[in-house]
Amino acid sequence: MNTTVRDGATPAAGTLDPQLRAAIGRIARVPQLLIACDYDGTLAPIVEDPSKAVPLPESVAAVRALASLPQTTVAVVSGRALRDLAALSRLPSEVHLVGSHGSEFDIGFVERLSPELITVRTRLRDALREIAAAHPGVRLERKPASVAVHTRGVDPQIAAAAIEAVRGGPATWDGVTVTQGKEVIELSVVATHKGTAVDQLRTQLSASAVLFIGDDVTDENAFGNLHGPDVGVKIGPGETKAEYRVVEPIEAARALGLLLETRRHWLFGERAVPIERHSMLANGRTVALLTPEANVTWLCHPKPDSAAIFADLVGGSPAGHFSVAPERGGIPLGQRYRSNTMTVETRWSGLTVTDWLDRPARETTPDGPTVVSGDSTLVRVLTGTGRARLEFAPRPEFGQVAVQLQPTDDGLLVLGSNEPVALYSPGVEWDVTDDGGGYETARAVVDLAAAGGQVVLELRFGTHSVEHHRVPVHERQAAAEQPWRDWVASLRLPTTARDLVARSALTLRGLCHEATGSILAAATTSLPEELGGVRNWDYRYCWLRDAAMTARALVDLGSTEEAEALLRWVDGCIERTGGHPERLHPLYTVDGYELGAEAVIDTLPGYAGSRPVRVGNLANHQLQLDVFGPIADLIAAVADARGTVREDEWRVLENMVEAVRRRWHEPDHGIWEARLPPRHHIFSKVMCWMTVDRALHVVRQHGGEDRPEWVELRDRIAANVLEHGWHADVEAYSVAYGDDDMDASSLWIGLSGLLPGDDPRFLSTVLRIEADLRSGPVVYRYHWDDGLPGREGGFHICTAWLIEAYLRTGRRTDAEELFAQMIDTAGPTGLLPEQYDPLAERGLGNHPQAYSHLGLIRCALLLDNMLKQ
Repeated sequence: MNTTVRDGATPAAGTLDPQLRAAIGRIARVPQLLIACDYDGTLAPIVEDPSKAVPLPESVAAVRALASLPQTTVAVVSGRALRDLAALSRLPSEVHLVGSHGSEFDIGFVERLSPELITVRTRLRDALREIAAAHPGVRLERKPASVAVHTRGVDPQIAAAAIEAVRGGPATWDGVTVTQGKEVIELSVVATHKGTAVDQLRTQLSASAVLFIGDDVTDENAFGNLHGPDVGVKIGPGETKAEYRVVEPIEAARALGLLLETRRHWLFGERAVPIERHSMLANGRTVALLTPEANVTWLCHPKPDSAAIFADLVGGSPAGHFSVAPERGGIPLGQRYRSNTMTVETRWSGLTVTDWLDRPARETTPDGPTVVSGDSTLVRVLTGTGRARLEFAPRPEFGQVAVQLQPTDDGLLVLGSNEPVALYSPGVEWDVTDDGGGYETARAVVDLAAAGGQVVLELRFGTHSVEHHRVPVHERQAAAEQPWRDWVASLRLPTTARDLVARSALTLRGLCHEATGSILAAATTSLPEELGGVRNWDYRYCWLRDAAMTARALVDLGSTEEAEALLRWVDGCIERTGGHPERLHPLYTVDGYELGAEAVIDTLPGYAGSRPVRVGNLANHQLQLDVFGPIADLIAAVADARGTVREDEWRVLENMVEAVRRRWHEPDHGIWEARLPPRHHIFSKVMCWMTVDRALHVVRQHGGEDRPEWVELRDRIAANVLEHGWHADVEAYSVAYGDDDMDASSLWIGLSGLLPGDDPRFLSTVLRIEADLRSGPVVYRYHWDDGLPGREGGFHICTAWLIEAYLRTGRRTDAEELFAQMIDTAGPTGLLPEQYDPLAERGLGNHPQAYSHLGLIRCALLLDNMLKQ
């Protein structure tokens, strides 16, 4: 509570109390906001002649603009009669007008008074007319349910006598409600006041919070009814129940202007950095995203599917960030990854910021390397001769938990979170400020020249230690980078787009969760498939399909470690089904367990205003029969690369075939997880076929035996899909049995090997998908109605599939051309999100996306093989 208001103190004219600014910042971010204001003395200055009280232009502009925002309602709650209020204010129809202290919500109100109340009102008017006649200068204002007695400008003694006559007379009658204001007393036959009026509006509009601004004694009823996240602002001096105060109406207009600016940013997003321009940091334990200006806008801890401590990416700067920039400002000269590492350098003249996520400490045992400490450290090294401005605003749990920052000799302690966090920053003098509600931000300016040319910042998770690290930072950087370099050196990289393939491989490796073996589908949640739209999903989990395809791409490059770890993880998931592999979920947490319920964080505005921001994914409960195919295909690739099959891999393979045997004939939800009833999707049937086909390959190549029952199952599935999947009218394999809509995933009728590349049915399907779904450098998943509003961009993985289809059908030049267009859409550091909008020429969807990068790798390898033939 702001005690200065209780004491009647007011801030200096022309300034807004910092605590009020913070309160406005908080209330601007509620899902449904009600803004209610008094009229006289609030929107309009007090004048001698009430008929000339016109609102300030600044107030009108702010109120009009606020009323036009979505999820925002503005109401003027006045003591004036509704007709007078409407005529005098001339506010647009979007602004709700409430007259007579809440007695009038519409012009027809007077017709709703009962005959009994009309009788009382008539008696009241007659009695007050007599009192006014006896006291010169006193004016009466007749309203539908009340009469106001005005004494402004009247001799004080006469005014006091008139008020006393009213109080001793009509004010004592049964059924009469009295409201006392500044130089006015109002008697009403309806028992209401501004507080009940605001409560009624709150209920009707399902408002999440209310901002009420007023100056009169009658406004105290509204202030007294505020609660929770509500904000009350009193104009001028005097005792009040409001928490905050401004000096005069123009200051209230400035407060409304600040609210407008903040809420508009919250609703539509602050300046949104293009998705594809973000770079990813990774260390096998978690991931972080970095803007081209070296602002850390995304970092989840302790795991990539945990809550975010920096969620600026989907919540704006109030949701947490960690920025470094030259004090003078300016756009960076560039940003790049250090060669074959996950270390990012951002460069300005006189300042370079080097960022990486330090790998957990490891030790080697007879069983192999073991993680000793699972906690991550974000290391930021500033070098140069200039002055840099730092801003550190951790916001645990997506900004839902208030934190305090406690300065120490060598850094800051982050207090208030369940997980201990410390920022080691020797030599940096932090200025910690309260942004309101217990959310603190630390700011500093460092002079690199005075600091010897280098400042080290270490955000340490799982500890409150700010002790100096015994290993010099340059040695730690080398130790963190060397494993990445060694791994890339072990790969068989193609000559086609070699550097981009290496970056894609590193990205996929960065999406691997080393502690468990799972692989993320993407690093983020809720990055939109359409700016401002609702197609925003949480991809920070391990989809069996996506993960298997990712690991398969790395096997193709010569690395089997990720595939082996993933298959062990899958084996654990199967074991938890209790012998029913057909009950596998499409996706799991990184730890291999079922997801919790999908939830919405409604206080976050979303990337560029794209709401909702989701945590969890309802696809967890869908039936997706295609997931077994990529896993069987991965086992076959690993077995061929290694020459043997491990016991746990045999177990997984047999479980995949058994799951297909039990359920292949059922309809399912399909690869794209549309929230529609199940259908017999072509892709799912093809993947069931591929499961058995790859299992037979493994058995024949590495088991020394055949499985006739598997041969019969494979051929039965093939016959079924070839017969029922073909749609004669469109001359192609469509999305599902009996549907004439096309779907890019149906290209797998040929990509899987079910049909040869020269089969007329595959050729016809490729042509139809090209005609219906390709647009310049992208291929859309489909154009059929998936039950969701809005549109989406082209999917990079679908583009990759069409490139492969071109190669399989002999269209090499077309494949090379489309591949060149695809890689041109990558961000400046080589990363790809899920989608691309060819009209707006910008990336869409979660980022970086495993699908996109594995598609790039697959295409580059195929193109390289074609060049060698």
